[in-house]
Amino acid sequence: MSIDIAEAAGAPVPAHTESGRKRSRVTPVTLLLALAGGMVLMSLVRVITGANDIDSSGTVSATLVLAVPIAMAGLGGLWAERAGVVNIGLEGMMIFGTWGAGFGGYQWGPWAGLVCGVLFGALGGLLHAVATVTFTVDHIVSGVALNLLAAGLVKYLSGLAFVGKPGGGKTQSPYIDSPPSFTVPGVSDWLKDVEAKHWLFVSDLAGVVRGLTTNVSLFTILALALVIGTFFILWRTAFGLRLRSCGESPVAAESLGVNVYRYKYAAVIASGAFAGFGGVYLAEVAASIYRDGQTGGRGYIGLAAMIFGNWRPGGLLAGSTLFGYTDALQLRRGGESVHALLLLLALILLGIVVWRVLRRANVASTLVAAACAVGLFVWYATTTAVPDDFTGMTPYVATLLVLSLSAQRLRMPAADGLPYRRGEGG
Repeated sequence: MSIDIAEAAGAPVPAHTESGRKRSRVTPVTLLLALAGGMVLMSLVRVITGANDIDSSGTVSATLVLAVPIAMAGLGGLWAERAGVVNIGLEGMMIFGTWGAGFGGYQWGPWAGLVCGVLFGALGGLLHAVATVTFTVDHIVSGVALNLLAAGLVKYLSGLAFVGKPGGGKTQSPYIDSPPSFTVPGVSDWLKDVEAKHWLFVSDLAGVVRGLTTNVSLFTILALALVIGTFFILWRTAFGLRLRSCGESPVAAESLGVNVYRYKYAAVIASGAFAGFGGVYLAEVAASIYRDGQTGGRGYIGLAAMIFGNWRPGGLLAGSTLFGYTDALQLRRGGESVHALLLLLALILLGIVVWRVLRRANVASTLVAAACAVGLFVWYATTTAVPDDFTGMTPYVATLLVLSLSAQRLRMPAADGLPYRRGEGG
């Protein structure tokens, strides 16, 4: 019996997992120490390499814009998979969200675009729920079909809604007003001056804080609130416990009186709404216009971020930030910044190796991490820049590297992706 189902049944929860090891919990103090250590490391790399853009305010601002859509897609995947439904259709739901934002935003403004995009995404979630929950269609097949449907349907809808409008056409909407943004008054200019001094650690901290407090969209704040709210709803409420029980053992949940179908439907529809919001963010904050192909595979990347985060909100937020950061870095200064990133990644991997050795972790994965660290050190030491053809691959390579090294600790919901029929456990 899994720990989640034991909680739902009212049974005492053991202090150890099935493997006999204590659960590791990240405390606020540990998190703050990790963040401070990361800032010191980045500051040292900046001084050594001279790549000032590695943690500049511009890079931080760009990271926010690039990370939020991925985080929302990952949050959508989290809700669905915690209820036992694999959602490969996140890409299609994001596509629906971008088009809804283009249509509603052009007609009635950015907030109406938000509502339309979320509703369109939720509609995509409903279609996926009908296929997978009611008709027990294979979850992967349903998700792929939804992605194909979304890509074709929005082109047809664009022909009806945008052709003949100023700036509109079959592949894009007219211009959309951006949602409001805010800057902390009196802080931005002072931090800019401190950042320009390039002092060790102090200027780096000023750049990060300035990036987080200057021209921040209200949609970014809303996205962060959704991540925090998801944690409290799924891990601190009876509703969340019942929903997670559907993803661990729906038969056991049913025996305890949980309406499994209802919770799966709620989770997958919410999943579509979150992915739709990610699409809205792309259309209204990142671009101020809807364009065909705007999602660029971010639904799949969000799914990877969710897996990296071990099906938890904090972890997927970290994974999304990682991808957004590497993407922002290669967009801003290309080869120079990515070359500095090689040294940063090598030092991080070296720290991971030391940590795994001290914990006597899996030897094979520790050796792989050590080999990657050595390879990155050699690459950095023997070159002065990274080829332009490689810089565009940086976000994807970094994501794959981290995913491969974190695979040892992952545990998906036990019934994730498995078909369920009411009463089958009777």
